[in-house]
Amino acid sequence: MSKTTVWLACYKGRSEHRGIARFADWLTRKVTRGIYSHCELAVTQGGHEYLCYSASFRDRGVRGKIMPLPDDKWDKLPLQATLSEVEAFFRKHGGKRYDWQGAIGIVLGNKEQRDRLFCSEFCAEFLQLNESWRYSPNHLYALVSSWQYRL
Repeated sequence: MSKTTVWLACYKGRSEHRGIARFADWLTRKVTRGIYSHCELAVTQGGHEYLCYSASFRDRGVRGKIMPLPDDKWDKLPLQATLSEVEAFFRKHGGKRYDWQGAIGIVLGNKEQRDRLFCSEFCAEFLQLNESWRYSPNHLYALVSSWQYRL
């Protein structure tokens, strides 16, 4: 593993926000029958800060940003990946819009839209999983936690 650890970070917290974003978190958990509503590729920055890459409903698409990932709200699994691999992947997809139709399609079976991504599709695509649009944050956590190279 590289000196800089790359993580799959899955959100299990409850937002302080009200409205559509909180409803989307609740709906994702309910529909996918799990505790996670969002996921990120997270790169350790030191302390409790992480450089996080994902497709975010709140940020309207694929973005990178520095944020804390407190253990009471996030579960993290180490990935065999490097910072340069994550950055190259982000350059390829940065700026794409959020794919609401695809996120709903996890349940309804809608096909992917190549010009848009949702969070777990972004992470599954990075992990080179076939049919990345079929994965929810809960599916990804279960799959990655089963891999043998966990710390």
